Amino acid sequence: MSGKILEIDNLTVSFDGFKAINQLNFSMDEGELRVVIGPNGAGKTTFMDVITGKTKPTEGQVFFKGKNLRPYAEHEIAQMGIGRKFQTPRVYLKLTPRENLELSCARPKSVFSSLFGRTSMAERRTVVGILETIGLITKADIPAELLSHGEKQRLEIGMLVAQSPDLLLVDEPVAGLTDEETEKVGDLLLALAESHSIMVIEHDMEFVRQIARTVTVLHQGSVLCEGNMDEVQTDPRVIEVYLGKQQEETPKAA
Repeated sequence: MSGKILEIDNLTVSFDGFKAINQLNFSMDEGELRVVIGPNGAGKTTFMDVITGKTKPTEGQVFFKGKNLRPYAEHEIAQMGIGRKFQTPRVYLKLTPRENLELSCARPKSVFSSLFGRTSMAERRTVVGILETIGLITKADIPAELLSHGEKQRLEIGMLVAQSPDLLLVDEPVAGLTDEETEKVGDLLLALAESHSIMVIEHDMEFVRQIARTVTVLHQGSVLCEGNMDEVQTDPRVIEVYLGKQQEETPKAA
């Protein structure tokens, strides 16, 4: 894959005079795994809200695969191929992982088809493949409410993949996870990055080190810097606004 899947041009979002996003410029390539970090209030959630159409920009443009998203509603942007995973897992707890994935599979979505539509053979194969990828094949047929928090996070990522989006937006996928669960989510995202474009927002710096190829640092609604983890970790501006304590606690990469 080649070309830009996402381009942000001089984006500004104001709320009652407060600029949550301030003349932000950003782009990522098709097939790229990008991690976005920044302190609280840096504008990360608003950034995702604008990409998905939940929030409209005050100024500037968002282009997805070359198409200006400004005229489109949130559900229209989702149909174009942008999928979003929120921090808190949003799965159907009374349904099994298999049933959650079957409901998520890309097909015409109406109330009738979602509730009564039959799952095709191709969709069943897709579901089995996703269950294997997210590591839940042995728990495919138990209620999702019995899964651990980390397993629910992986299930929701799987539900996102089942919708066949071109761009996956993943918001803090390892919040509240154990070290083991965090590593599993990281391995999953790295595997998915072989065939998907993925943007991850995250605070856990050890997790960022596990998955990051390119890191974008936001500060006060603008891009402070970009680079690989070593470059970002040693940038004096980043150390000052975000990584100072972590830098003191964690030895610099050799």
